[in-house]
Amino acid sequence: MAMFNEDKNLKSGGCADEIAALIRDDLSPKMIQEQLENYHNSDIAKSMEQMDRLGRMRLIRSIEPDKLAGIFKYVEPQEAAAFLKDIDTERAVFILEKIDPDAAADILRELPGSDRSAMIGLLNGALRKKIELLVSFDEDEIGSRMSANFISLDSEMTVGQATRALMDQAKENDNIQMLFVTAENGFFCGTVELRALLIAEKNAAIAPLIQHRFPYVYCSERTEDCIERLKSYSESAIPVLDASNCILGVITLRDLVEAVDDEMSDDYAKLGGLSAEEDLHEPLRASLKKRMPWLLVLLVLGMVVSGVVGAFEKVVSRLTIIMAFQSLILDMAGNVGTQSLAVTIRVLMDKEITARKKLGLVCKEMRVGLFSGLILGSLSVLFVGAYIMLGKGYPAQYAFAVSVCIGAALLLAMFISSAVGTLIPMFFKRIGVDPAVASGPLITTVNDLVAVVTYYGLSWLLLLQVLHLGS
Repeated sequence: MAMFNEDKNLKSGGCADEIAALIRDDLSPKMIQEQLENYHNSDIAKSMEQMDRLGRMRLIRSIEPDKLAGIFKYVEPQEAAAFLKDIDTERAVFILEKIDPDAAADILRELPGSDRSAMIGLLNGALRKKIELLVSFDEDEIGSRMSANFISLDSEMTVGQATRALMDQAKENDNIQMLFVTAENGFFCGTVELRALLIAEKNAAIAPLIQHRFPYVYCSERTEDCIERLKSYSESAIPVLDASNCILGVITLRDLVEAVDDEMSDDYAKLGGLSAEEDLHEPLRASLKKRMPWLLVLLVLGMVVSGVVGAFEKVVSRLTIIMAFQSLILDMAGNVGTQSLAVTIRVLMDKEITARKKLGLVCKEMRVGLFSGLILGSLSVLFVGAYIMLGKGYPAQYAFAVSVCIGAALLLAMFISSAVGTLIPMFFKRIGVDPAVASGPLITTVNDLVAVVTYYGLSWLLLLQVLHLGS
């Protein structure tokens, strides 16, 4: 909240259009700069995304480098990387040096490899080392999300020396609630709380203040494997260590929120049958590359479903009325399967889940499917039977024989589909594949196959072989 109250004259919210209009006016760069002082940096960042290239260049050239660096803090990395191409190299380097190293690394990752290397080479020595470290990690490694914004103290320091070190480092690092302590060789020792340091005797050693039990992660760990563990802690920052147990950076609450959001977006994309998340600016070729693998698999499965329907051609030709209710069975089987899939993926995020709990989940989902099918199947017997008798003019005995078959098929299909929606992601998890790739479309197509076999199989058995209705 304090960030928005630095200047009481700042306008806030909904100002992007005003700023864009301001840039289109024939004002001098000096006047543009003065007018922009009335707007918050986040609003100016939003307006940049709405402008064409010429308008954006005029805006960028009218703003002092310091303010421009503040604006870039509110621009998404992909957009910021595109904007850097419109800026002269000297100003681009100045902006990257003014923002947090982790934010600068996010922007540089969006640049082509050669451009990224050239830009990093122009940064000052200390920052260059930090950013080279950050961009060296793969996107799915927790090290790619860490921040270099932390305070480091030596375990041999006195309270007075530690306080002076804190004051020196606080000029560039504002994350000071938790202070991280290392040995002479950089080995991570633990943490010291700011309050404990401030109230301690000046000449006392900080060693007794060190909390040796403190959570940490290794830089090469996969983000999705760390998220649940990180969420269970209530710390403002958690250290990230290298293979030698030296601290490289920290994961802050903000980093954690972004990681959770990205993982949820990625899982949501996979549930939609995508191999990875897409965005608004995704090129056609890239989108097709992400979508086609599962679509090809689903095409093959769809042909199998169609082939099964064709195998029951004689049933359909003798009982044409049952075709009207095929979508009812398929939709409900797909719905209950997708619900079970969503529940199962959520449960499987717990890395500590036991085999007994997994078995309990399967039994629970199958019971839900069974009783849901029993309730909906019973309703279908009544309403479908009444519809066939009154709406289609069939005899009551014929109408309710068909509706009983539909109700039974609905019950059986929902029961089996709930098991399929639970067991498939568990199988994927077992073989080391992300269970989210057991996507909604895949589960729906598999359950379509289950529903078709169940529905037409029961129609053939009950209506043709037992009741001889199609004779």
